[in-house]
Amino acid sequence: MPSYAIQLAQDLVRCPSVTPAEGGALDLMQDELCKLGFDCTRLPFGRGVARIDNLFARRGTSGPHFAFAGHIDVVPVGDFAKWQHDPFSGALHDGKLFGRGAADMKGGVAAFVAAVAEFIQHTPDLGSISLIITGDEEADADFGTVKMVEWMEVNKHVPDVCVVGEPTNPNQIGDVIKNGRRGSLSCHLQIDGTQGHVAYPHLADNPITRLLAMLEPVNGTELDGGNDYFDPSTANVTSIDTNNGAGNIIPSMVTAKFNIRFNTNHKSDDLIGWLEEHFEGVGGPWRATWRTSAQPFVTPVGAFTDLMQGAVEAVTGRKPVLSTSGGTSDARFITTICPVVEFGLVGKTMHQIDEHVYVADIDQLAKVYHEMLVQFFKDGF
Repeated sequence: MPSYAIQLAQDLVRCPSVTPAEGGALDLMQDELCKLGFDCTRLPFGRGVARIDNLFARRGTSGPHFAFAGHIDVVPVGDFAKWQHDPFSGALHDGKLFGRGAADMKGGVAAFVAAVAEFIQHTPDLGSISLIITGDEEADADFGTVKMVEWMEVNKHVPDVCVVGEPTNPNQIGDVIKNGRRGSLSCHLQIDGTQGHVAYPHLADNPITRLLAMLEPVNGTELDGGNDYFDPSTANVTSIDTNNGAGNIIPSMVTAKFNIRFNTNHKSDDLIGWLEEHFEGVGGPWRATWRTSAQPFVTPVGAFTDLMQGAVEAVTGRKPVLSTSGGTSDARFITTICPVVEFGLVGKTMHQIDEHVYVADIDQLAKVYHEMLVQFFKDGF
């Protein structure tokens, strides 16, 4: 018979919680956590179709205070017909759990609930444990963890440390702990010119010429040499469009999009200022719309990262490396209130057709999370 962690992961996968739908996943979580003695608070934020439901649960009122964080929302399934198992069936086959969210990250959520259940069975009154569960991680994240963190500060629920259960391991449990993430800055740039016949360029103003000069600093480049925690910041153009279907017309306007993934050598406002000064130097009419979806952060090597690495090694026999690679996560919001790291399942199939994880990995991850709790409440940091 499958373990509690596996059964809970199956039940969560069966909830069709494609952002922004809750799909019953938070109801399921609340029921399970109430049985474990948690005080649960639903935290809906936003309005109308953008309204997102979230769940904060805490057991205990004193310190020390350990938190797990994760999301129950998932991305769309894509081509349903290409799945070998119904993406919301929670099917077990050949030692694997199949379904949308199995890796990212309902398997991880189930693992830390199972770890907490095991831990409190033996140490029921030792400090506090919180679970920060959002339904808005896979979309814009405007009404999820960022709002929950604000609520936690106001209501005095700030933990001492937090572990986010994102799938951090590339090949096997014990490979990687994420102790930081890069920032992300996106730009939509529009350059205006004057349309004209390509044979008479002196009667037109080709905006593409100026655009190419403006994009030079962000066209597949590294912006720095990196630092002790981060690889070099990178910038890449992702789109150029004139809406011009004719080969003999100089367009009147061109747009481009680019993204910068930047380390702690930079702040988004400084990057914007640098690039807008460059755009002005190129000249001509232009408009830029910026979006900073994440600032870079790092949890420095120290007692907390040592404790987390030690817990992983005690269970798996492998000491995970610390990494700041990859995209963004909700850890970027939690870092504003406490030290945070990320550790979870193997993420090879996340967002793919036939997303799956090995059931043995979910059970092993639950053991790792349990060991983290044991070490934290035994030794602190």
